Amino acid sequence: MRRIEDFLGHREETIFNVFRLKSMMKAHDSLAILIYGSPDPDAVASAMALKALLKQLVGLNDCVLAATEPPRRVQNAEFIKAMRVDIQSLNKIDLKKFTHVAVIDAQPSFFGSLLDGVQPQIVIDHHPVTSVWHAKLADVRENYGALSTIMVEYLLAAKVRISRRLHTALLYGIKSDTNNFERDAILEDIGAYYFTFSHANRELIRRIELNQIPERYLKYFEHAFSYRRRYRDRVVCYLGRVENADVCVQVADFYLRVVNIYYVVIAGVVKDRLIIVFRGDGYRRDCGTIARRAFGKYGSAGGHRSAARVEIPLENISEFIPPDFPQGPVERFLLQRLRRRQTNPVTNGR
Repeated sequence: MRRIEDFLGHREETIFNVFRLKSMMKAHDSLAILIYGSPDPDAVASAMALKALLKQLVGLNDCVLAATEPPRRVQNAEFIKAMRVDIQSLNKIDLKKFTHVAVIDAQPSFFGSLLDGVQPQIVIDHHPVTSVWHAKLADVRENYGALSTIMVEYLLAAKVRISRRLHTALLYGIKSDTNNFERDAILEDIGAYYFTFSHANRELIRRIELNQIPERYLKYFEHAFSYRRRYRDRVVCYLGRVENADVCVQVADFYLRVVNIYYVVIAGVVKDRLIIVFRGDGYRRDCGTIARRAFGKYGSAGGHRSAARVEIPLENISEFIPPDFPQGPVERFLLQRLRRRQTNPVTNGR
């Protein structure tokens, strides 16, 4: 175990960033840690880690966690409850009252006007950089499978105490963001997993993972079966209006477990946006690259080889899709942008 701790805790970049954090923050300072979208385990665990790190390093006066959306997935809501984490809504806090603002598992450009002119001083992320932004401390490592791994490195480099609850959160963050190492991961992810595994409450994680899909989601699975478009080893489907983006994620994850399906694109309208979720085996195709090339001109798009997401404001595509966003026109838009011919499907669900 000592060799793993040395391996993870002696990265020069991390040690330097810990020193910078300590020099930036003072005991009387306040910090807002921001999460973009619905909080997932990796983002929550990383936010918990940054808070614990700075509390022990400098003793912050106040630290608030805030997200742009509430937790949507049942497992994530239970995880947050089990970790006893209070995550506020970003639109209910005044960022200008905090001496420092940090963005975790995201980048300032993701937030658009939600930051109300406030420029975060700290950004720690593992997603590809798709636009220009600046932060006093910017640590973006695109090759890492989970941000929780990076935060384990920070905690070990700072030599602070890691509670069992934080070990549990970080382990679950690594498990979920790498999909139990079925997605992209590096040696550091494996080391951080092993390190947290021996200290975490694994029974709690098992209980959370066994949560079932909400019964109200079944109608979306039925729709996905009836309206799926299959092209050899690929499935593309538009679900219509859905209650939240997690519906698309659940359906996409399900289809990726079907025999001989290696690449899935599931879309749905959530409020004023078209959400498109990509899932793949990470071997045959690069989901992140496909998402950016196919839909980047219409909205935010990005991700990794095995998982990606697109968010398109409906006003950006209203000129060629009717206002009620019916099945046919949206399907055609998806297929055309993905450069798939509608006339050669191997299987059509209808």
